[in-house]
Amino acid sequence: MNETRLFVLAALARRGPMHGHQLRRDARLDRADLWSRVKPGSLYGALHRMESEGLVRPVRTEQQGALPARTIYQITDEGLRELRALRDEAFTEIDVRPDPVDLALAVGDDLDTELLRGYLEDRIAALRALGSRLEHRLDRRWPDQRTADDLIAEHARMRIRTEIDWHEKVLADIDKLSEP
Repeated sequence: MNETRLFVLAALARRGPMHGHQLRRDARLDRADLWSRVKPGSLYGALHRMESEGLVRPVRTEQQGALPARTIYQITDEGLRELRALRDEAFTEIDVRPDPVDLALAVGDDLDTELLRGYLEDRIAALRALGSRLEHRLDRRWPDQRTADDLIAEHARMRIRTEIDWHEKVLADIDKLSEP
């Protein structure tokens, strides 16, 4: 599932024709990093690839003052079909990826318990910091925030909380790891 393609096509379908810089700004303003793996820098390349595939088409070029000229893109009928297919795929695909920490734990029999404890405590601290940054960002509502945005934010909170809980469980059971 290509999240960048889904984001670009959905943005063009919802907001109408726009240039790559607008898409990039919208990704930042919509806090796309909370609910996707869309990288703002990848949007320009995605636009060009989708243009060559007939999913988007340039409608005009604009230049304001000394800013560089910008090509305005519009979604095509084929792009709308692709958008529906990507959205369907996103709703039907379950993507719970293994965390590399699971593999490290599985092959960490030779790790000193105190070293492992330090790794886990550092990970918990990093997860708590991530949760704190998330809460700080979510304290500020954005202008067109919808119920779906609130639900997505809650999903992010729950995932971080679950990760912290699991790491704390491993810490609580750390002495049992050396048992067969």
